[in-house]
This record gives sequence, structure tokens and C-alpha cells, in this order.
Amino acid sequence: MGEGFTPLVDGRLGSVPIRLKLDFLAPTGSYKDRGSAVMMTQLKEMGVRRILEDSSGNAGASIAAYAALAGIEADIYVPESTSAGKMAQIESYGAHLVKVPGSREATAQAALDAADKTFYASHNWNPFFLAGMKTAAYEIAEQLGWKSPNWIVTPAGGGGLLGGLYLGFLEMVRAGFVSAMPRLAAAQSANCDPIRQAWLRGAGDIPAVAKTDTAAEGISVARPVRGKLILEAIRKSDGVVCAVTDEQIWQALDTLGEQGIYVEPTAAAAPAAAQDLLASRSIRAGETVVVMLTGSGLKATDKIVAHRAATREASAYENREINSFAGD
Repeated sequence: MGEGFTPLVDGRLGSVPIRLKLDFLAPTGSYKDRGSAVMMTQLKEMGVRRILEDSSGNAGASIAAYAALAGIEADIYVPESTSAGKMAQIESYGAHLVKVPGSREATAQAALDAADKTFYASHNWNPFFLAGMKTAAYEIAEQLGWKSPNWIVTPAGGGGLLGGLYLGFLEMVRAGFVSAMPRLAAAQSANCDPIRQAWLRGAGDIPAVAKTDTAAEGISVARPVRGKLILEAIRKSDGVVCAVTDEQIWQALDTLGEQGIYVEPTAAAAPAAAQDLLASRSIRAGETVVVMLTGSGLKATDKIVAHRAATREASAYENREINSFAGD
């Protein structure tokens, strides 16, 4: 459907120039289309007629769209707290939407329980989906004139995009298309940061962590299934993991908005992390930095509207308290 080769444009964080990879301009509004196009092509070739998938929203919408294109029936399991826009999108493609009470992990378990009867087309597990993620690396290298950036900063929950970037650049280095691996920075929510905790401890895999609600619903994954690949990607690329707060995420969303870019909060975790890396001088002056923007703001408009309303209400309350104090 025209997925891939999304724009790589100039942007800024404060006074620092960066490059923004606009993967939210994919056909279904997220970078997941890279993996869905490859996976669903293979499943159609294999003669699969019905699939199920569990998702926090974007992968489910993407797979539902490509399943429709392939003529494959799809059952998409999502947490009942998923953004309304994403759920509406899934149903618009004709998929059967299953809302699961509780956490993202409960949703995955519900899908696994149903997988004894239906093909489990998991974006987290399927190797063809991961193969599609490598195209982001190929495009960045080509758009930079077959040079690697110094840094790529990406949101990381399940770690598919991070792993795909690593594998794609690893292939290009070995083949001589580029001379070096970029440093990969994984952006996590401070409310759910299993990758960061495992990386800091020097662990070989990523154990589950307790998590709390976060604005970045798309990376709220307590235990990524590709833990070993994720940690290898970070360490072999001399990368880092940054955990950012919801406040930082909302601030980054506004910073992008001032540049004409509207993304969902999950995507804003990446520029928030890049801002931290700049502040700590991990990213040095003159280095080329690519920030992955993974999902459209249109998918999470209900949550963005709710946040804006809560912010205005809090500000109005604060002003009333100040005025009341001044009157006393």
C-alpha cells in the first residue's frame, strides 16, 4: 500500500538540529506497516486464511489493514484501555476486535489461549515481521547518502524497531554499504522500563517488571519477548537506554507541534529521550541524530484531548487558589 521510504526531515530540539524520520506517515499511521507488509505477504503465500494478533493498538491496526488487503480474516486482541481511535481503525478494516480487561500482558495471554485454534500472527514473535523492520535502516542509510548517522533514537517497548534497525545496519556494515553502526538509543517510559533496568544491571535477558499507567501506551511492555536481541543491539552499537517521564513526553509532544508535527505520546518518547541525551552531552555537538517518530497523533486524539483538558483544569484551579490567597 505504499509503505516505506517515509520522509527524513530537518528538525530541532532547542537550538540543536536533528533529523526526524516521519514513520507515522505510513499508510495506517504507524511504522508497523513495515512488518505487516512482509508478514502478511508470507502468510498469504502459505495459504493462511484466518489469524489472530494481540497489540496495544498500532500493530493491530496495521495487521488488520494488510489482512484485509490479503483477504485474510483477522481477530485483533487489544487492552480495553487502548485509544479509541486505534480501536475504531481496527474495526474499519473489517477485523474482529476483542477488548481484553486489564493489562497489555493479559491481552497477550488471552491471544495465546485462543491460538490453539487460529494462526497466531504475532508482531512480537513472527520473524517475517522483524524482517520488515530492517527496511527502516536501509532507508535511513540511503537518505543520508549511504552514511550512518551517529545516533538513532527510537521508542522501545517490544523492541521490534530497535532490533530491526540493528540487524539492518549490521547487514549493511558487513556488505560494505555503510562504514559504521550508529549508536542506538532506546526510549522507555519511566513507568515501564524493563529494558533500562536489565541494561543497567548487565543482564543477559529482560525479566518482567511491575509497571504503572503511562501516556506512552505503545511501549508499555513489562517483558519484551526479544530481550536478548534488544540488549545485544544496545550493547553492540555502544548505545544507551533512556527512561522519560510522562511530563517529558507531553513537553516533547508540544515541541514537535511547534514544528508542525503531530504524533501520539508514545512517539514523543523518542525526542524526549534525545533531549536528555543532549542535556547530558552524551550526544556531542555536530553529531548526526535521527529520531524515529513512530505513530500519528490522530490515533490518540482522545487521550491528547483528555490531557489538555486536565491541564487546563489544573491551571484554572491554581489561578483560583492564587487569587483567593491574594484576596485574603
